[in-house]
Amino acid sequence: MKMRKLLALGLGIVFAIGAVAGCGNQAAEKPAKETKAIVVGLDDNYPPMGFKNENNEIDGFDIDVAKEAAKRLGRPVEFKAIDWDSKEAELKSGRVDVLWNGLDITEKRKENMMFSDPYMDNRQIVFVQKGKAATVTKPEDLAGKIVGTQSGGTAEEYIDANDSFKKSMKDVKKYSDYISAFMDLETGRLDAIVCDEITGRYYMSKHPEKLEGLEVVVGPVSSFGIGFRKDDQALHDEIQKVLNEMKKDGTMAKISEKWFAKDITK
Repeated sequence: MKMRKLLALGLGIVFAIGAVAGCGNQAAEKPAKETKAIVVGLDDNYPPMGFKNENNEIDGFDIDVAKEAAKRLGRPVEFKAIDWDSKEAELKSGRVDVLWNGLDITEKRKENMMFSDPYMDNRQIVFVQKGKAATVTKPEDLAGKIVGTQSGGTAEEYIDANDSFKKSMKDVKKYSDYISAFMDLETGRLDAIVCDEITGRYYMSKHPEKLEGLEVVVGPVSSFGIGFRKDDQALHDEIQKVLNEMKKDGTMAKISEKWFAKDITK
């Protein structure tokens, strides 16, 4: 009897050790949580979505949202300024993980990347010098004028795709960033600018005595989304999940109010 008890005790210890070892193996097999930095590709001259502030730091609406999303995922985030004309190549090559900087969702872009749900609407509208609003009351009034826009942007794509509209203008000047375009508008080297409303109105708020934003919409209304590589479904789903949480708990609204004085997110 004593021997049987010792044998049972010994077997119990063996099974206990085996169980612990088994748990250890399961823990080892469980994939570790991703901690690699999320590299965000952006145009750092696109206020208020993403730009360098007076302290030469990357700042803006999309920057604040990306930082909060990365924080909730427990991952660091790195912001990398890229040539916006080459954004799709930067994403495809893996030099950046996402394009997150007021990126319009278009059918053409969907061919090469995957998008998050839309988080903000965007219109392309006309801006002119202060006092010249009466010169443009509809898109057709841009005929005969020198018009500026940004290379690689939605306004440029619309203008280039509508040949008769483009040819009606005296000249279409394309800029690497809207800041340069607005400086030329202020000095009279441009008659008008066609650009996204968010950027234009933010810039205009800093120069209210020089510029006017008009309720003249050029082309269809678009929506902003985050661009991912088509094979990066996991990152897409992780970020979309935290964005949904941020919308639900009011964080997105608070960030929007900080930059636009009201909630303009979808």
